This record gives sequence, C-alpha cells and structure tokens, in this order.
Amino acid sequence: MERRVAERLRGTLGPLGLEAHAFKVGWYNAVLQPAFHLPYPDDTLAFVVLSTPSMFDKALKPFVNKERLKIIRDPVDQCVSHHLSRVKEKFPDQRVDVMFDYEMLPSRKPKFLAQTAAHVAGAAYYYQRKDVKLDPWGKKKIFGVCIHPKYGGWFAIRGLLLFPDIQVPFLEQPAPVDCVSTEEKRIELLEQFNFHWQDGRYRDIIEVKERYSEEQKEYFATPPAERFRLLGLSQEAQ
Repeated sequence: MERRVAERLRGTLGPLGLEAHAFKVGWYNAVLQPAFHLPYPDDTLAFVVLSTPSMFDKALKPFVNKERLKIIRDPVDQCVSHHLSRVKEKFPDQRVDVMFDYEMLPSRKPKFLAQTAAHVAGAAYYYQRKDVKLDPWGKKKIFGVCIHPKYGGWFAIRGLLLFPDIQVPFLEQPAPVDCVSTEEKRIELLEQFNFHWQDGRYRDIIEVKERYSEEQKEYFATPPAERFRLLGLSQEAQ
C-alpha cells in the first residue's frame, strides 16, 4: 500500500519540483517529547514533503501567473498549500491530513518539527550539536540544520501528508545519508548556519547537484514584504 501511495505522490509532486518521503508516525514520536507528538497511532503512514531548487520554476512561477489575483499572503506558502491540498483529490477513497511548515498550535508551538520529520524519513540528515564530540561553543545556543545528500542546504521542508486510515507496521526505516561525516565539517556547518546564515555558505557544505538559480536566491534574500514586486505582484496583494 505504501508503495502505491508513494508512486502516486511522486507522479503528482515530482513534476512540481517537490519530493515526498515516507515515514511512520511512531519513528517521529519516538525521538521527541510528548508535547511534540503527532496525534496518530505509531504505524500511521506519513510523508514529509520537500521543495527542491526546481520548484521555483516548475511550481511557483506558473502558480503566480495563474493565480495572480488570488495571492494574498506569502506566495510560496500559498503555492505549496494549493498543491498539497490538491493531493487529496488523487486519493478520493482515503482521508489525507495536511500540515504545513508555517502552521502553529494554539500554544504557539509548531504543528510539527520539520527537520526531525525529514531525518526520520531518511530525506535529509539533521545535524545537531550532539553530533559533534568536542563541542567548541560553551554556553552558546546552537541550532541544528538539515543537509540533503543531493541539494546540500538548497531545499526546504514544506509540509506533511498523513494517511490516518493506512497502517504500515512493516515499513522499514531508511537511514538519512550522513553526507557531512567528519567532525571538522560538522563544526564548520553549524558555525556557518548559526553565525553566518545570511551568506548561505552552509548550503554548500557538500558538493551539490543543483542549487537555487540567481533569480531564486534574490527572491529569498529579499525581505518578505518586497518579494511581491519581484514576482510582478502588486503590493496590495499583501
């Protein structure tokens, strides 16, 4: 069953520059405090959805051209929301719950921890402070970051698709690719991400197969309020 769902998702999301990676809710809940657990049985089938560098041209620009007058908030969020919501149409006989990376619970906690989901699904390796043996940071707060084996840091985690009626007790967990395998490189990655994230160097910590285009880099480097102009949208759209 998981394979059929995965193939249908690949056929729907792949042409949009989106990837879907399967996991069991239990894998995710097992590594988190109860406050962050997803409220589903452990064997429930779920997919974490990533946007790759090609999403900008394959999904965002066509969406903006078609839905120009309906864009009233962040265009990328609205584009991803549109396409993931349409996934439900591909599964008319299944319940499909969708969670987006920007959604919050009433407690102001995120609905799900995106990087943890990507790691347990084997989609990208979540490098954290605990992955460094000789910690050089003392009392500084150090945030972790996911690195994709093909795109490095040139990708984003956009949402979850959950299939509450599909239980997959025999699904085998894939290990994420440990592509930043030396202590020295992990320290460099976390340093760059935490203290120099604006220059984006952390994204190229490994040799990547594809990165954002110059146009896409400019878009994401621009303050959100000014991005509408880059897409040819009027400021009133906000």
